[in-house]
Amino acid sequence: MNFRPAKITDIKQMFDVRMSVKENVLQTKELVTDEICEEYLMRRGKGWVAEINNHLVAFAIADLLDDNIWALFVRPEFESVGIGKRLHDTMLNWYFKQGKEKVWLSTAPNTKAEAFYRKHGWKEVWRNEHGEIRFEMTASDWENKTQPPGAHQ
Repeated sequence: MNFRPAKITDIKQMFDVRMSVKENVLQTKELVTDEICEEYLMRRGKGWVAEINNHLVAFAIADLLDDNIWALFVRPEFESVGIGKRLHDTMLNWYFKQGKEKVWLSTAPNTKAEAFYRKHGWKEVWRNEHGEIRFEMTASDWENKTQPPGAHQ
């Protein structure tokens, strides 16, 4: 397993991962073009990938302009083995090192994603009329979560 920053040349495989998920399904691929992905990877933020034998199995993208997690997706056959957590932690460590104070994301209710974010310290702040959940993480909450016990002053 190799974890590394995402490149523009990864976009096609990112789409493959994105279209493979069983929850939070993208209804139409035309809403997320190669150009939009490139914008998020190269100008708005940064992305990371997990690959096995040069095949992407997961990816994550943080958006510094809108202060949100734009994407975190894992192929279903690679869920629950720590790949998503490693991408999540790498992304948030980078994000908060950029001087940001808060980040948000949204996900559908009653999904593995909802359970994942709750488990990893995200706080629900509201739900829209369709039930979609908005979560937030602050820099101080992340710092408290990642410091070893007894390290707080």
